[in-house]
Amino acid sequence: MTRIVVHDAFVLTVDDRNRLFKRGTLVSEDGVIREVRKTHDGDATLDADHVIDGTGKLVLPGLVNAHAHLELTALIGAFSEFGVGELFATMTAVYNQLGRGEYDYLVKAGYELAALNFLVGGVTTTNSMDVRPTYGAEVFGEAGLRGVFGSTITDLFWDVPVDEQLQRARSFVETCHGSYGGRVRAAICPHDDWSVSRDLWERVARLADEYPTLPVHTHLLELDQSNTLARSYGAKDSLGLVEEVGLLDERLLAAHVRLADEEDIRRIANAGSGVAHCPSIFCYFNPDGSAPWTPVPELRGAGVATGLGLDDYYWHDSYDLFGEARQARLAANLKKGAKQFSSIELVRMLTIEGAEALGMDEEIGSLEPGKRADFLVLDVDKPKFTPLTNVPAQIVNNATSADVETVVVDGTVLMGEGTIPRLDTEAIRERATRAVERFCEETGWEIGIGGSDPPSTGKIVTDLPKRGPARLLARIATQSVKDELEF
Repeated sequence: MTRIVVHDAFVLTVDDRNRLFKRGTLVSEDGVIREVRKTHDGDATLDADHVIDGTGKLVLPGLVNAHAHLELTALIGAFSEFGVGELFATMTAVYNQLGRGEYDYLVKAGYELAALNFLVGGVTTTNSMDVRPTYGAEVFGEAGLRGVFGSTITDLFWDVPVDEQLQRARSFVETCHGSYGGRVRAAICPHDDWSVSRDLWERVARLADEYPTLPVHTHLLELDQSNTLARSYGAKDSLGLVEEVGLLDERLLAAHVRLADEEDIRRIANAGSGVAHCPSIFCYFNPDGSAPWTPVPELRGAGVATGLGLDDYYWHDSYDLFGEARQARLAANLKKGAKQFSSIELVRMLTIEGAEALGMDEEIGSLEPGKRADFLVLDVDKPKFTPLTNVPAQIVNNATSADVETVVVDGTVLMGEGTIPRLDTEAIRERATRAVERFCEETGWEIGIGGSDPPSTGKIVTDLPKRGPARLLARIATQSVKDELEF
């Protein structure tokens, strides 16, 4: 039996009452939280494998990264100065190559780097949609982290045969779901509502029916073309298409929903679906300052579980999920006026609401007896936290990954006082550096300390998929003409 005791700490439970102990104790046994209470005299001498003096420390649930793509983590810094057009052209070319099985060394190094940085930053659970998720399942599983992974499925984004994609997805589920003591799980991942045809949505729905307990992870209402494409398939709109194929339900986690209107919000809420909000990616690459913004306050007001995600964090160069909460607040306030969120609401989005959006809130996301022992210990005995008032505000406005001192997942100490016994930090860094150097040699990219320079336009065009995007653009053009004529 493995027992952990943290005593004399500030403890923010994020339970249904958002209880906050000024001097609290957490006890876990064999991966399960047994007690969360006020500290008693003698707690410091309780019999345990790990006894942590919480004086000057803050204990809170592990953070849940509700939406991400991990494979290209090693290219962090390479996209920082790109415009939106250059970004999407370059990324589409790279992902097309990943779909063909290229750059395995870069993918593996990226997963290792992601696991390391998420661990030290307090992200204990990540939900990721990737091309080669098996590597991610293995890396995160060995690291001791919790993860939900799925294989990207799309027929209008690249030219990988649909049958092959569906077989990859099925094989991943059969091989990896429930592995590493249940910490690694699978999801069904149709990419989005603009690059998945109706026929493929229907096939994905049949695949999802084979695995009724798995979440369905996708992007919805992210682009202006989302509803246009749905209409081209005979549906009223994006949500209508998803509903018609039978996937608008409590299993669905939709990233972004940036264009959702009042009716969309009502339908999402009634279906019991979850949402992942990723503010940094849109703040960084927003092509239009007047563009609609994800209606997070309205979604949460309607009862929609809304978590926070870092998305393609190597586009905006930040692994810090704490920072995503602050960004969510600032972006919403700028768009809609001040006081869109209270601080405790943002803490909940970092933890329990992300877990709920993934259908995991009965197991993780808050510090309550009976839940899995996933928690963080932050060092708040620092000048920047002095005086320690309004703990929820300090977490979402002031805390960063650098303040995380201890990370526990499933009752196992993965990082204690900055030491990471399961991971060789220097070896991971070295492999990532070598992988980027090799990638540059093979592709003609120039990536260095002063920035990056991708290959020539001609090389990018050569690597771009042809059939899928051509069909996509043709459908958009045809439906746009129909919409104008009907209007």
